Amino acid sequence: MKVLLAIDGSSFSQEATRTVAQQMRPEQSEVLVLEIVEPLVFSTPPQMAPGYAPEMTERLRDQLAEAQHAVKDAAETLRAGGFRVKTRVVEAEIRAGILDTASEWQADLIVLGSHGRKGFSRFMLGSVAESVARHAPCSVLIVRAHPGS
Repeated sequence: MKVLLAIDGSSFSQEATRTVAQQMRPEQSEVLVLEIVEPLVFSTPPQMAPGYAPEMTERLRDQLAEAQHAVKDAAETLRAGGFRVKTRVVEAEIRAGILDTASEWQADLIVLGSHGRKGFSRFMLGSVAESVARHAPCSVLIVRAHPGS
């Protein structure tokens, strides 16, 4: 089974990683640990050269480095449990990046943590987990963190 584990470095992602390690059979699973980094979009005045914004470039570089560290940590946890693991960091809109990678990699299952937002917060921020579940080309397991995690 090909399992795409979508993480974001949060405690919710750690819970999703633990769930994969505890509930999947390592000998029957190949895991792709994926973190999506959203591109920094901003408007520059027409007199500025395209792409000129060193502080934004540095910020994106930092986010990509943090994402590499997070996927490496999750991969090490899963490898310790006997899983075959690949890692990937993609720069894209989060929902589209997860769905596109799942299609491209031909995942059988997507696993991701849910932040559990409700009400206005959920309306304003949207729900990545809900969107992925609605549009995924495969089954989706949404992991809720235990209270106090």
